[in-house]
Amino acid sequence: MRRTTDPDDRQVSLLPPDAATLLHLVRENLRLLGELSGRYEIARLTVHAERQQVRNPADIAAYLGPELTDLAQEQLRVVLLDARNQVMGTSLVYQGGLNAAVVRLADCFREAVRTGAAAVVLVHNHPSNDPTPSPDDIRMTAEAARAGDLLGIDVLDHVVIGGDGYVSLRERGLYTPPGADPAPAGDKQSAPGPTLPRGSQQEHKGGLTHA
Repeated sequence: MRRTTDPDDRQVSLLPPDAATLLHLVRENLRLLGELSGRYEIARLTVHAERQQVRNPADIAAYLGPELTDLAQEQLRVVLLDARNQVMGTSLVYQGGLNAAVVRLADCFREAVRTGAAAVVLVHNHPSNDPTPSPDDIRMTAEAARAGDLLGIDVLDHVVIGGDGYVSLRERGLYTPPGADPAPAGDKQSAPGPTLPRGSQQEHKGGLTHA
């Protein structure tokens, strides 16, 4: 019987014995990791969603703040929520340069539509360490809310992370979801729960721009 030689076998046979063994082990580990990831990833995310509930902007800041605080680039993430405000997942929508991020609204809702999310919270960081929302942040949030209203997906808030602090556009009176009662202008803590200290008041040159 004629034996068919696998291309990977030929490649290994040309390497020194130690290198060939190492390459074989790396391939086996990658294969096993792929199988384990496919088998357990969905279950892990489901358990996480069951125990994480968003009650106020402080919960969002505590949830994503540690990941976003020290980033050198702006990232926009979308937290996907079910009808009980339980976290279904978080998607990275955009990662931009130091000064600005250009965002497509369709990308903000792609995963929300796919997973059947009832609501979303927009979250992004300011590398300047000043969480004060820029005019572009405010404008993009309003446009996202209108798009979400058409899709039947509520945009509950937009939380900006900067340094050790955060700002909720909704608490600041800078954003009101369609059909909701507006918060008093300048109200920094309209929702109950713990708060984080404000970041240093440096000039912010960034901002999210809707393309």
